[in-house]
Amino acid sequence: METAVRAGATGGGRGVLEGAFALLEALRQHGGEAGVTELAVACGLPKSTAHRLLEQLVALQAVERRGLRYRLGAQLYRLGQAWQPHPGLRAAGRLPLHRLRAATGGSVLLSVLREDRALTVCSVPGRVEPIVPVRDGGAFALDTALGKALRGPVRGGAVLDREEVVAGVCCAALPVRSPAGTVVGAVAAMVEAGQRLEVVAGRVAEAAAAVTRALVRSGVEVRP
Repeated sequence: METAVRAGATGGGRGVLEGAFALLEALRQHGGEAGVTELAVACGLPKSTAHRLLEQLVALQAVERRGLRYRLGAQLYRLGQAWQPHPGLRAAGRLPLHRLRAATGGSVLLSVLREDRALTVCSVPGRVEPIVPVRDGGAFALDTALGKALRGPVRGGAVLDREEVVAGVCCAALPVRSPAGTVVGAVAAMVEAGQRLEVVAGRVAEAAAAVTRALVRSGVEVRP
């Protein structure tokens, strides 16, 4: 991308867009906040060009300026919230996830398969939050229980993780199916070690089935 970005510095419209998106991606990789020098180096841009593009992004509310540092802005958050991996899936998952959180006390999430990662589209933090934070937009590797459930089909019930990935945390995960039976996501509950994981798995199964029922009621066709 560096060549395209540098071309944008001399006026190419596509290069300007690529430069702006490169800066946004660099901000994400820096934890959401960074200075102009860090961002310019990360994107291979002259500092003056990076500063100009960042100020344009500030004017569009895609980036916010705090002193000499920049961070992702509210407009990007609003646009991101409008993204739908599968039509209606996020809305279908909200109530089942809250019920799952209430039943297990764990951190619960609904994820989809995206670019070889389990991408979280809906989540409710629970008691293991200090150990494994869950956030909408966060991603997990496919060798986790959640990732294995996403790759389905799952035989013999939920995919269980008994502290195999993180010490002190267990997980139960199951696929979510569309009305046509296709795997379109997965629900997981992460709980403290010592809980009866088979009981948690039963609650996860109830939540996954509830998401599918909500998709049926919505009448929206969900494609894998």
